[in-house]
Amino acid sequence: MNLELSEKQTDILNTLLEWKKEPNTQYITLGGYAGTGKTTLMGYLSNILRKKEKKLKIAFCSYTGKAARVLQRKLKDTKSLYTNDYIGTIHRLIYRPILDDDGEIVGWERLSSEDFPYDMIIVDEASMITQRIWDDLLSFGKPILAVGDHGQLPPIEGRFNLMEQPQLRLEEIYRQEANNPIIIVSQIARKYGVIPIQEFSSSVKKLDKREIDTGEFVQDLFERYDSDSMVLVGYNNSRVKLNKGIRQLLGFESPEPSLGDRVICLKNNHQEEIFNGMTGTLLDISDDGKQYYDVEIDLDEEKYSFLGKISKKQFNIDKTLFEVPEGVNLFDFGYALTVHKAQGSQAKRVVVFEERFRHMDDDMWRRWLYTAVTRASEELYIVGD
Repeated sequence: MNLELSEKQTDILNTLLEWKKEPNTQYITLGGYAGTGKTTLMGYLSNILRKKEKKLKIAFCSYTGKAARVLQRKLKDTKSLYTNDYIGTIHRLIYRPILDDDGEIVGWERLSSEDFPYDMIIVDEASMITQRIWDDLLSFGKPILAVGDHGQLPPIEGRFNLMEQPQLRLEEIYRQEANNPIIIVSQIARKYGVIPIQEFSSSVKKLDKREIDTGEFVQDLFERYDSDSMVLVGYNNSRVKLNKGIRQLLGFESPEPSLGDRVICLKNNHQEEIFNGMTGTLLDISDDGKQYYDVEIDLDEEKYSFLGKISKKQFNIDKTLFEVPEGVNLFDFGYALTVHKAQGSQAKRVVVFEERFRHMDDDMWRRWLYTAVTRASEELYIVGD
C-alpha cells in the first residue's frame, strides 16, 4: 500500500497487532469518524497479519449488502482482500438456508462452530449490530474486530450499542480526505449542528428551503431518482408525503405498490432473513384480495430475492404496524427514508431535509445531521434554513 499511516493510526495498528497476538478479550472495538481512515487501517492490519500467518482466513462482514459492497471495493483498492477471505453480509457469513424438498428456502439456521472456516472476523458498520447477532458472532470463539462510527446515531432498536464507548478511537481526518467537501460538511455537522447555506462544491450544497429555486432544483433531483439516490427526512409523515410526490414524478399512477417500485423493510424477520432498513425493487406483485400482497423483491446487494407476503395496510402510513397476520412482513415505499432507517447504507446522491424533533437535545441533533450527511458518497444536497 502506498498510503502512509498517521501517528495515531500507527499506534492503533500496533495495539490491534498486540491484541491479535495475545488477545485478553475475544473482541476489540474501533470507532472512527467519517474520513479518519478506518478502512485503510483495516487494510494495513490485513496485510501485516498475512505476513505473520500466511494461511490466515479473515471474514470481513457488514450488516447490509450495500455496506459490504463498499468495504469490498475499498479493500480491493488496497490489495488487502485475499482469495480465501469472506466479504459480504453478516447473515450470509453465519447463517445457512434451510431448504424444503422443492429447494425453496423455508428458514435459516446458524452455522456450527465446527463448520466455521475463518480464523478472524472483522465487522464494519458495527453500530448496526443487534444483541442477538453479536451473541451469534461471539459463539464461534474467534477474535473479532468491531469497527464503526461513534459519531452516528445510536441503534433504533434496543439499547445494545457496540460503538457507544469504543476501546480505540480515530478522530483526526485522514489527510487524503481533508479536502473532501462531504467530509468537511460532516465535520461541521458533528461539531456545531448548524450547516451554513452555501455551495461547498458543485455537487455538495446547503440550500435555503424558502427560496423558489430550491424547490425547482429538488424537483429536478426527484425526477432523476434512481437506485443510486437517497432522500432523507426526520419525520415519518414527511417520508410518506415525499414518497407519494416522488412516485408521481416518476410516473406511478396508482397509490398502491407496483412493479418497479422502490421499497424498504420496516421490521426484522430472522426466519426469512430480511432486516429493518433493507431496500429493494419490486420484481413481481400479486393481489388476491386478502390483507397482503405476494411479492418478489430484488434486495439491493443481496444474493437472494425476497419471496413472500407483505402487508397492504403498511403502505402510505406514518407508523409501523404492531399486529400483522402470521407470515406477513412489513414493507413501505422506499424513495424517502428516515435517517434512522438509512443507517449503515450509502448512496451516490443524497438529499437531506433538515427536520429536528422537539425532544432532541443538541448532541442527538448533531448525531442525526452527521449520520444523514455521511450517507452520501458523491453528491449531497441539504435543504434547510
